[in-house]
Amino acid sequence: MNNSFKYKNIDLEGMETLHLMAEADRFNHWIYHTIKPFCSGKILEIGSGIGNISNYFIDNNQDITLSDIRQNYVNLLQNKHQEKASLRDVIILDIIDPNFDTKFAKYFGSFDSVYALNIVEHVKDDKQAIANIKKLLKPNGTVVVLVPAYQKLYNLFDKELEHYRRYNMKTLDQLLIDNKLIVIHHQYFNFIGVFGWWFNGSLLKKKTIPSAQMRLYNALVPIIKLIDKMIINKMGLSVVSVGENN
Repeated sequence: MNNSFKYKNIDLEGMETLHLMAEADRFNHWIYHTIKPFCSGKILEIGSGIGNISNYFIDNNQDITLSDIRQNYVNLLQNKHQEKASLRDVIILDIIDPNFDTKFAKYFGSFDSVYALNIVEHVKDDKQAIANIKKLLKPNGTVVVLVPAYQKLYNLFDKELEHYRRYNMKTLDQLLIDNKLIVIHHQYFNFIGVFGWWFNGSLLKKKTIPSAQMRLYNALVPIIKLIDKMIINKMGLSVVSVGENN
């Protein structure tokens, strides 16, 4: 099975997870608030799915292009946001397409900001994925990458979602540096989530996030955010790095 095929077919548990996360409005807004300072001008989202995060950019009238590798998601997003003036386009875009330079050359150097949330861990050749994202950036443009943290937490959740790996701050920063991007910000995100991920995926061997737990977690986001601030984002279930294209 080739890499591209696997990447394009993560979507049984993936679809279920996206719809579960769609109900977690406080959590989604927290992610948006975390990455927003690094997303300006013409923005591109890699792997928009059903639009859980892009909704906030669109509602905030930010110039954004959405993308996904699946036509059904592209169609859904087009229908959902067709009346929104801030939505520039919805496109099919595959950051590991072997013919990336040919298929997507018209987008090269087009965007001030590109963000990829929980995407790069699905890609076997993550260095090439970032290299291709970099091609889409304008000079001095920024790329924001959020991925799962700590390889020791790799469990059934990761397997079902077809994650190749989890990262830490050093390995994610190095991925950007290897592509000649300057790291201008990095942090961990969602410390309390570490315990839920381990308890359900490693101890209980569950394959998907229990919906009741997600609803409770969403309700507790104000407290969970405070805990992240108290530990100054030094640990978390996810890690975020921002690279500048110089």
